Amino acid sequence: MIILGLDPGTAIVGWGAIELDMDAGAPRCLAYDCITTPKELRDSERLVLIERGLQEVLRRFTPDLVAVERIFFTTNRRTAISVAQARGVIICTCQREGVPVIEFNPMEVKIAVTGYGKSEKKAVQSNVAEFLGLDHIPKPDDAADALAIALAAGQHAERERI
Repeated sequence: MIILGLDPGTAIVGWGAIELDMDAGAPRCLAYDCITTPKELRDSERLVLIERGLQEVLRRFTPDLVAVERIFFTTNRRTAISVAQARGVIICTCQREGVPVIEFNPMEVKIAVTGYGKSEKKAVQSNVAEFLGLDHIPKPDDAADALAIALAAGQHAERERI
């Protein structure tokens, strides 16, 4: 099973693709990176770039499942709105491509990767590298977060036998 994790944003969408062998249970990192958009573009133009970039990633890996982080903002409404727009494009693009989408909030991702919902970012990143057998913490942070989201989806898929 190939799982694509996505950490949504307007400037940067982190993505991480993993392969999960349900019998062996050991996830393997296929690739990770980010879709970036220039800040001088209008939001509508940036959203189109996100859609195109995501289509390329979906076609490259043909995932069985896409996992997207839910929005969790308490203070910056402007950022929350732009991230919500990016999430909408992401979910719509996956739906059009016929790939099922599941969502996790940040606490659920942290619990899945570290066992503690209030873990620090460094602990999450370190565990991502360990789970995937990487000799380094994935960079940039958005890609590491996307891999963590994919790992959370992998655990969910194993539990539910998706």
